[in-house]
Amino acid sequence: MKVEFYVLPSTQSADRLIAACRLAHKAWRAGFMTFIRCASAQQQAELDELLWTFRKASFIPHALYAEQNCAPVVLGINERPAHTPSVLINLHSELSTHLDCFSRVIEIVNQEPELLHICRQNFVRYRQLGYQPARVEL
Repeated sequence: MKVEFYVLPSTQSADRLIAACRLAHKAWRAGFMTFIRCASAQQQAELDELLWTFRKASFIPHALYAEQNCAPVVLGINERPAHTPSVLINLHSELSTHLDCFSRVIEIVNQEPELLHICRQNFVRYRQLGYQPARVEL
């Protein structure tokens, strides 16, 4: 499994959601099933709305896990994805308990101090689990 930490230069949480939309769009266009793991139901609702509106020329076919768990892009919190292997875009502060379902994991990090600290800990945890996480500057 490939693990990447995409690092944003800003401290805005909204930028993480926009980056998640862009990455989901790219994965969907490349033919990958994608699971976006949100930190809360509120974040899930925000992202659901944003996926309809962030690009004026196109939309990303997606659904909430509770409504349709086999859409090309699924928004969940900690559910097991219906399609495996899939791409995981993790917005949650903890590692997924379903890492075995994913061929690729993307963590989106911004410069907010608390999130940076959590993501550094997660980077170490991935290494302890035997993965070789990579850092990608956006």
